[in-house]
Amino acid sequence: MSEIISRRLDIDSLRALRAIELHRGVTRAAEALGLTQSAVSHKVKRLEASLGYDLLDRRPGGGMFTSEGNGLLKYAAKILNLHDEALVSLAKSDLAGRILLGFTEDTTCSDLSRILGRFRRLHPQVAVRTKVRMSLVLRSMLERGELDVAIVQVFAHEVRPTDVVLFREDLHWVKSRELSLDTEGSVPFLSFDDDCFYRRWALDIGQDGGADLETVFECSSAAGIVAAVSAGLGVALLSDRHLRPDMEIIDTRLPAPPALAYVVRRARKTRNPALESLISEIETEVSRYGRLAMAV
Repeated sequence: MSEIISRRLDIDSLRALRAIELHRGVTRAAEALGLTQSAVSHKVKRLEASLGYDLLDRRPGGGMFTSEGNGLLKYAAKILNLHDEALVSLAKSDLAGRILLGFTEDTTCSDLSRILGRFRRLHPQVAVRTKVRMSLVLRSMLERGELDVAIVQVFAHEVRPTDVVLFREDLHWVKSRELSLDTEGSVPFLSFDDDCFYRRWALDIGQDGGADLETVFECSSAAGIVAAVSAGLGVALLSDRHLRPDMEIIDTRLPAPPALAYVVRRARKTRNPALESLISEIETEVSRYGRLAMAV
């Protein structure tokens, strides 16, 4: 027991380990944290030395983490959350007011939910009202002043200087591995509804290369589109998080889609202490890890 008590979990080292998980590697984690690769590796090795276990699986062809590393990661998220909440609580203010917040189905994420939960506990006088809509609808609501802030998907080239970038990923044309497409003729297109900017890009620009998209399925839910692709009903535009082993990325015949970004975007004229405090906490979290983890 005395040996266990003498061990310590260094907060900075846990942050480095968490960043490696989020960014799927030491190199990308170092870039996101603004550190050198050797600095990140040193933090992890210091943690390994303290615990007496290897946390990273360094074998050729092995996984990213050892079983001990995966086990520690489950605790790391909880430890870092409590640590950060304790620090924020020391500066707790008597914020009051209301925040009108918009989400998309795709921007529900474990890290963001954790931040919102912590914000609610620290500022019980602030009422947060949330609406879930498609990205284009949320952007229109922001322009009309019906929301204070929204967490939306945009194409990467549309990111504004005032946006807080939570996450970036690629968009792909995908189909079931079992589906054979004719080299000529129309391409069966599985589409989100009219309020989806994927759909608008596909129908307005995605056919410029000569492809003829025939919409055969429409659904507002990402889960519905994923199921339709897996069933072999046609071709869809899906982001990295929705790719499945039974799917195949199409890199010929159709033009390459633009990259995506998930951002926090405030209404142009909305400024209040409660909103700025929430956005500041999200920015702080992003600065610590370079991104937030999104639910699949």
